[in-house]
Amino acid sequence: MVLQAPLLRPANPRFSSGPCPKHPGWSLHPLKDAYLGRSHRSEAGRARLKEAIDLTAEILGVPAGYRVAIVPGSDTGAMELALWSLLGPRSVDMLAWEAFGEVWAADIVAHLKLQNSRVLRAPYGEITDLSSVDFDHDVIFAWNGTTSGVRVPDGDWIAANRKGLTICDATSAAFAQKLDWAKLDAVPFSWQKALGGEAAHGMIVLSPRAVERLSSHVPPWPLPKLFRLVANGVLNDEIFDGWTINTPSMLCVEDYLLALNWAKKIGGLAALIALADANTKILSDWVARTPWIDCVARDAAVRSNTSVCLKIADPAVAARPRDEQARFMKAMVDLLEQEQAAFDIGAHRDAPPGLRVWCGPTVEPGNLEALTPWLTFAFETVKAAL
Repeated sequence: MVLQAPLLRPANPRFSSGPCPKHPGWSLHPLKDAYLGRSHRSEAGRARLKEAIDLTAEILGVPAGYRVAIVPGSDTGAMELALWSLLGPRSVDMLAWEAFGEVWAADIVAHLKLQNSRVLRAPYGEITDLSSVDFDHDVIFAWNGTTSGVRVPDGDWIAANRKGLTICDATSAAFAQKLDWAKLDAVPFSWQKALGGEAAHGMIVLSPRAVERLSSHVPPWPLPKLFRLVANGVLNDEIFDGWTINTPSMLCVEDYLLALNWAKKIGGLAALIALADANTKILSDWVARTPWIDCVARDAAVRSNTSVCLKIADPAVAARPRDEQARFMKAMVDLLEQEQAAFDIGAHRDAPPGLRVWCGPTVEPGNLEALTPWLTFAFETVKAAL
């Protein structure tokens, strides 16, 4: 039996979880005036970098007294900078419920070799027991688990009178979820997620408590130049004023500014969150009425509104060994790409076999509505070939 493909394709089939889709109306034309072929250290170059820093803080609602900087290496570089620069004085609680949490756990245990550390794990689809966290320790966690579709429900579980620092990987949460800044001390994220910026550049937001730690603590390990925010025990203020540690791409800076100004124009953070929530509802409502698919996150209270992770619920597929499930999902993903209905929606390579559909604010709802019949078509086509 030959199945009939849907008539309507998504106008933009880009649902990747990173780099994520460009915002509606994006084009190369506004980048023609990018500050190219000139030094980023020049007055005009630094002004563009400082504008990116200031707009980031404005849209995210970063409190006065917090410091914001552009750093190398996307979110990964920003997280590594935070871990290698801030950790050491206290024991560490590392919360891991997805792939990147495990990466940071490996840093702490295998590379920094912090003796008084513990890793609090939960399987994909669940979240660590947040009541078990010790806030006398430094606490590291992802606000949104990009590879599991599980996020923290809010910041209420974080102690206001904590003695340790909180280091929060916010890369798939920033600009799409409300971060509780009073509970966060070091917050890395990248340009490539919710605003659809380009990769390779990261941001870090530091609370006064984190700044104090940087100024008073000398790590017992060597710090590469790319991680150095302090010189001779003094915070390098210039880094937070647009004097980046290394040379940034001014073309990427211009593209990020374009995204920031789009976000400001449509209503700022509240509008961005509303768009992501509405997109996720389209996909969630479809999942609720579709018996062969389910969300990886079992508890709706901790489901992501950006990286929505799905798994096959149909018993004929779900009961098969993991390698067979992986082949099934790859066949679905390949078919969707061949049909130009969806690009790059396979689960992360370290996650269980499944789908991962980006629902952040740059995705237009009509594209998600057009996607869902294609998901069913791909599932039924591949299942029929079993």
